[in-house]
Amino acid sequence: MPSTSASSATPDTASSRRPGTVKRSRTRRAGESAYGLLLLGRQVAMAGIALLLLVGGVWQSWGSAQHVMFTKGRERGTMTVTRCGEEQCTGSYAPLSPGSQPRDRVVIERSITEEKGAKVPVVIKPDTDEVVRSGVAGLLHAWVPLGGALLLAAVVIAGGLRMSRTAWVAAGLGVALLTASFATL
Repeated sequence: MPSTSASSATPDTASSRRPGTVKRSRTRRAGESAYGLLLLGRQVAMAGIALLLLVGGVWQSWGSAQHVMFTKGRERGTMTVTRCGEEQCTGSYAPLSPGSQPRDRVVIERSITEEKGAKVPVVIKPDTDEVVRSGVAGLLHAWVPLGGALLLAAVVIAGGLRMSRTAWVAAGLGVALLTASFATL
């Protein structure tokens, strides 16, 4: 049987601490935990807001982008602009794809280049008289809401999440997308 001596007993907790450390009270530890939870909550909330902005940008862009990106089986042609209002332009449609029918009146969202007499390559949205610009210019124009969402999310990422490099990347992508869209229209 091993003998128990005073030297093998558990050392006193005050003498077992490292030099310079102070025993914290239970109240202080609970306060530090609560503050940590608040910080974690802030991080989660800011990440949620940034994610919500990006999802909203993709959702808004997808309504037009899907027609531009996946043109197989869709009616493609050329729109000749006859009249433009503040938000949309109207004109006639001349088909280019097989099975597509000419139309006297189609509507397109107004962008910076539509003028009376302009010929714009378009894709018709199914079961509507609405068209979206096709080609590279149409693809970039369709993703403009995502570019704006990237810029807004960059502010949240930099300010709320304190991730400056990630914010610069998001802002750079947003500016590049908006600039490319503007340059191609």
